[in-house]
Amino acid sequence: MTLEEAQGYVLLATLATPLVTAAILVLIPSQYRMAHRYLSLAAGAVMLGLSVYVFAAYQVGHDPIQMTLRWPWVENVAFLGEKGVSLYLGVDGISALLTLLNGIVAFGGILVSWKIDYRPKDFFILYLVLLTGVYGTFFSLDLFFFFFFYELAVVPLYLLIGVWGSTRKEYGALKLTLYLVAGSVLIWIGIFAVVREAGLGTFSLPALWEAGQSGALSPAFQKTFFPFFAVGCGVLAGLWPFHTWSPDGHMSAPTAVSMVHAGVLMKLGAFGIIRLGIQILPEGAEFWMPTLLVLGTIGAVYGAVGALTQRDFKLISGYSSVSHMGYVLMGLGTLNAVAMTGAVLQMFSHGVMTALVFLLIGAIYDQAHTRDMKDFGGVAKVMPLWVIGYVIAGLANVGLPGLSGFTAEFHIFVGTFRSYPVFGALGVLAAAFAAAYMLRLFSIVFFGPLNPRWASLRDARPVEVISGGLLILSILAMGLYWAPFVDRVSETVLVLPGVTN
Repeated sequence: MTLEEAQGYVLLATLATPLVTAAILVLIPSQYRMAHRYLSLAAGAVMLGLSVYVFAAYQVGHDPIQMTLRWPWVENVAFLGEKGVSLYLGVDGISALLTLLNGIVAFGGILVSWKIDYRPKDFFILYLVLLTGVYGTFFSLDLFFFFFFYELAVVPLYLLIGVWGSTRKEYGALKLTLYLVAGSVLIWIGIFAVVREAGLGTFSLPALWEAGQSGALSPAFQKTFFPFFAVGCGVLAGLWPFHTWSPDGHMSAPTAVSMVHAGVLMKLGAFGIIRLGIQILPEGAEFWMPTLLVLGTIGAVYGAVGALTQRDFKLISGYSSVSHMGYVLMGLGTLNAVAMTGAVLQMFSHGVMTALVFLLIGAIYDQAHTRDMKDFGGVAKVMPLWVIGYVIAGLANVGLPGLSGFTAEFHIFVGTFRSYPVFGALGVLAAAFAAAYMLRLFSIVFFGPLNPRWASLRDARPVEVISGGLLILSILAMGLYWAPFVDRVSETVLVLPGVTN
């Protein structure tokens, strides 16, 4: 067995770990709650270790797609021909980084879910199925399985929010589901249009990328169907004006689901725009990307202004996520290599930063049972570790040098100014609003006289310290040592069709 084949089985093991664990949990009776917790935590540790390996083992300077594994699944189907559908796995520099993100956030989410008492078995089963879908989306090089895993990552959200959520949880779960299903319909239409038009008898993404880049898919076809992928995936990425599900979904979700939802799932949408839109339909992307740039910029500014007007911790972070995903879409919309590299780095940076924020919000809400920042004051006196974690996340949010947010936003703004200086200036304006809403939160909640109502608040628990520490380490790693992150991403971005230096 070659090293490439062995690494392909590592991807398969990473994908299988949460799914097999969920299947085992189904067989364990509900009364054995600690068994469910320990088994889920063990699976989270394995996923984290394998994700770190995938990221570290990706070799810069070699083929863009590495660690491939291909198993035929459906062959000799009349409308497909002999090639059919395969479980085709592999990673490039972009998906290797996002795999690392998923491993970090998933492990932290399992840790903070240790306290769930209501039907923990069912919670962990759904949570692990969701993680299976995320890994499968990042690994899939077959269009059929890409969509299958994409949907597998989205469907459990309805139950996770509707059953274990809070604050209008039924409304938030239903609104989220309706928006995401509508986006999925567009993606499904685009998939069958592409496979039919290419006429290759396969769902293989590399084959379809080659067809799109060689002219087998006509310019008119590409311009017609690119919006199906851009809007369909953009809904999950918080694309304005299809973003309104996001703040409500974040506000309603339990802590671990908020962490994965904002930290990882929104990145599936942006990843889909790259995989399905830019790589399959490059001429369509070149035609429509200025529109995506405009919508992304509006989202960045609108989300920041929206966060500035909120009082609920989760709504502030929800609108902040819309704003930061706007930066991602801005970077992609430029088709500039530097800005697109920054967009992918922002996916990671925002993922670990916002997961940390939602972890900390959950920690204080469990004790105070309120998320209105006007109810607080002087919290730094009783929860110093909690405040330190929130300050680090907040400063990463505003792009302080030395933290991951600066690494990502620096690339986005440099690349955007190079191609579209007006939009670069608007992005900087959104960053200024981000500083305003974070400093406003700091001044009201952390400092000043302590509200006697909260004198008995406990600081972060050990599971929150471990999970938060892992996320803080990730923020510092990207902020202080760019090379491992930038090298992997930029190498992949430079080979994308239509991308300019």
